[in-house]
Amino acid sequence: MVRDKKLAYFGIKYHADHRNRDLIEAFSTHRNAAGFDTYCVARDLECWGEHACDAQTLMAEMFHVIAAADLVVIEFSEKGVGLGIEAGYAKSLNKPILVVAKRGMNVSNTLSGIASSIQFYDDVDEVDFTGQI
Repeated sequence: MVRDKKLAYFGIKYHADHRNRDLIEAFSTHRNAAGFDTYCVARDLECWGEHACDAQTLMAEMFHVIAAADLVVIEFSEKGVGLGIEAGYAKSLNKPILVVAKRGMNVSNTLSGIASSIQFYDDVDEVDFTGQI
């Protein structure tokens, strides 16, 4: 598979009502400007709730995309078990893991221990994707 851009997998706390859709879109726009194609399960697999996936399908797709990704970004302003699974799988594949969180939030010691880089932000535009891979 030949790509023009690098692929960044974006993990973020899932909400059925998609209350963090604006944040997902803001990060996607910012990463695209930084030269990355992006993938987020809620947006790209489930199409904002238009397609329901069973847990096995969701996990298989998530593992497939992380394996193909050049960078895994974990937005950790809200904690979630799925985020730990995504980050742990990425680490097992030696993928660079960029953890981002809103300024003032706490990143767990376990996630800090496997992150390639941690960045805190007030605005998405503050996050620097250059030099992450």
